[in-house]
Amino acid sequence: MKQDKSADIQILIDGVDANTARIASGYINQIVSQYSRRMGAQIVAPLVQSQSVFLYNPGLISSWFLVPGVMGLVLTLTSSLVSSNTMVREKDSGTLEQLLMTPADAWEILMAKISPLFVLLTGDVFLALGLTRLVFGVPFRGFFPLFMALTSLYLIVGISIGIMLATVARNQQQVVLISFFINLPMVQTSGAIAPIESMPPLFRYLSLLNPLRHFITIIRGVTQRGRLGSLVAECFSADPVCDRPARHQY
Repeated sequence: MKQDKSADIQILIDGVDANTARIASGYINQIVSQYSRRMGAQIVAPLVQSQSVFLYNPGLISSWFLVPGVMGLVLTLTSSLVSSNTMVREKDSGTLEQLLMTPADAWEILMAKISPLFVLLTGDVFLALGLTRLVFGVPFRGFFPLFMALTSLYLIVGISIGIMLATVARNQQQVVLISFFINLPMVQTSGAIAPIESMPPLFRYLSLLNPLRHFITIIRGVTQRGRLGSLVAECFSADPVCDRPARHQY
């Protein structure tokens, strides 16, 4: 019922993506202003007054959005390139065939190659977390064992991509060139640099097959949101075509 009184609206915007949050805030202010003018054009004071609250990133600091994405890019490039170069070097020197002739099983040889690299990459994860926290001031609000478990799973994915490249390539020059056709599309469709919402619909669907996109979502969700429920919802229940720039609660 119309009472000709002012109404306060609280709008909660997910501030993990600072750029998208600013755009959503501008859209909401325009919508509220147009609604107020339509409700009462002759009234000086607006009938509807909005108050926006940015969740998880109140200051809309861009580094909180960019640094976790860069962390995912670095881990992807490092894990894929180092593992592929290591395996190709074994093929060039002929030591891989010698290892296959030993009594050791194939999985034992594979684990011997993967384990040292996995330990080194885990150290890189701790180093990256320290830099993001101390240098850039990115908060860590999530459950650390959950973060390390999901990060370890993604490191295995990155190493597996490198082993696949080493299987196809014959030398180190080929593996580096082939990696450009794998890593660059992963970077472009991951959402680390450009928002996924701004991509064409075809690339939004293709990005669902990109493990880097889900890992970056995990990093941002665990470090800034700190809730497993919102993390799972963001990873698996979002529509790639009809995805909204922010979640609003009225």
